[in-house]
Amino acid sequence: MREKLFSKPPKMWGALLVGMVGGGLLLWQLLGSWPHAGAQVGGPALQTPAAQEGFNYAESLSRAFREAAEKTLPAVVMIRTLPGEDRQSRSRRGMPPDSWEEFPFDEEGPFGDLFRMHPELRRFFREIPQMPSIPQPVPEGVGSGVIIDPSGIILTNNHVVREAGQILVRLHDGREFEAKDVKRDPKTDLAIVRIEAKDLKAARLGDSDKVQVGDWVLALGQPFGLEGTVTAGIISAKGRGLGIAPRENFLQTDAAINPGNSGGPLVNLNGEVIGINTAITTRSGGYQGVGFAVPVNLAKWVAEQLIRKGKVERAYLGVAIQMLTPQLAEQFGLKVQEGVVVTDVFPNTPGEAAGLKPGDVILEFAGVKVSKPAELQEIVERSPINSQQNITVLRDGQRLTLQVTVREQPEDYGLTRRGRMPGRGLERGGSVEDLGLELEPLTPEVARQLGLDFTEGLVITHVRPNSVAALAGLESGQVVVQVNRMPVKTMEDFRKALEKSPLEKGVLLLVRTAQGSRFVVLKSSSGTR
Repeated sequence: MREKLFSKPPKMWGALLVGMVGGGLLLWQLLGSWPHAGAQVGGPALQTPAAQEGFNYAESLSRAFREAAEKTLPAVVMIRTLPGEDRQSRSRRGMPPDSWEEFPFDEEGPFGDLFRMHPELRRFFREIPQMPSIPQPVPEGVGSGVIIDPSGIILTNNHVVREAGQILVRLHDGREFEAKDVKRDPKTDLAIVRIEAKDLKAARLGDSDKVQVGDWVLALGQPFGLEGTVTAGIISAKGRGLGIAPRENFLQTDAAINPGNSGGPLVNLNGEVIGINTAITTRSGGYQGVGFAVPVNLAKWVAEQLIRKGKVERAYLGVAIQMLTPQLAEQFGLKVQEGVVVTDVFPNTPGEAAGLKPGDVILEFAGVKVSKPAELQEIVERSPINSQQNITVLRDGQRLTLQVTVREQPEDYGLTRRGRMPGRGLERGGSVEDLGLELEPLTPEVARQLGLDFTEGLVITHVRPNSVAALAGLESGQVVVQVNRMPVKTMEDFRKALEKSPLEKGVLLLVRTAQGSRFVVLKSSSGTR
């Protein structure tokens, strides 16, 4: 074969050479066009200006996430808690020594006849050596925290360390320490713990007042014990309340927060802590896109007091307040959320000394406009103890400025007695049929049943379903103390007060229970009574 190939005449070699050159040129052209043929897979899409701009934005956002996480992760810790000695001993306790007494070996048990006839069987079973107790696992909790001072101060949630007998803190670098000092503030669900360690990196604390809905945020912590986890989302809302703590003004986020994230930081893209992850709303027990964090400005104020004083000192007014709803705003001639309504003023409090009255609408405190009860509460409580502040109120359509000297809030402030609803035996009094109400004068006996410390007003004994009163939220056991800002003690007082305001414009009631006071508007589109 090789001899025949090389024995071909020169003309054949020329033709073969020309064919090879031509084929090479054709192949070169095909290869040159190959990228265009394959561009649909991913080539030209990244070459268009719009696509390139989008890619650059995504890359810059990814870089921002990465840098924010790198700045904060070294300050994020895992907090493991073990219960105290009492709980451990209870959980590890086996069958009590006298457990045989609970077995059906007596004459009343299912084997009573057998043991009556054969008492030696009873002795036999009682003398059997007792089975050793089986130790039960001691429950262990896992949460998160963030180092806020390189001296070893860690900020976390109160519920993470509340029942702990032993607190172990594991750093991001793997070192582990036992916390020796714990200070807690249940009202905000915050706490600080201290460890003795060197070379600690503290997180940067930001300004939660500057946070806006829609801002990108990262949630860092140890969900389900998975250390160093970072999730991303946005601020979904501000000023949320869940009813899980006495003082709430949560930031809401859709960054994934799960059990174990509690106490960890919520950070912005600058790597600054703007919240402390605290709670989730879920039907499954896990992430469903609704998480909540304590704003860092509130957390800083609480932490500073816990560090310096070991407790949180709060100022107070001594009043009960209520949101200005659309119905109430109409009655007071204001816009919705243009202030908060005073529903009660407690005796011997700064509010009483300042001259505040039920029905006043607080528009400003210390020069700051307020629109929600939580806002006013936070501003008042963070005021310096014994400082004098100005309060701007609306009273009977006129703006007034009062001066109040706030004092330290008593420890038991805000704790109310839980009264019982009226039971059988309460005699019904007068009826206001068109409102769907039945009332009777409040007597000392009924006041005691309801857990009340006052005896003037009209107690609601019945509310007709689907009536004007029922639609306004009135219930049996509530006490009407004012109608259209006029005190009422008898049914005659009630009827006279009603005559001064047609129902289509709204009737303003002040009602009280053992839990507090609130204003209610009764209104009917027909205007009939």
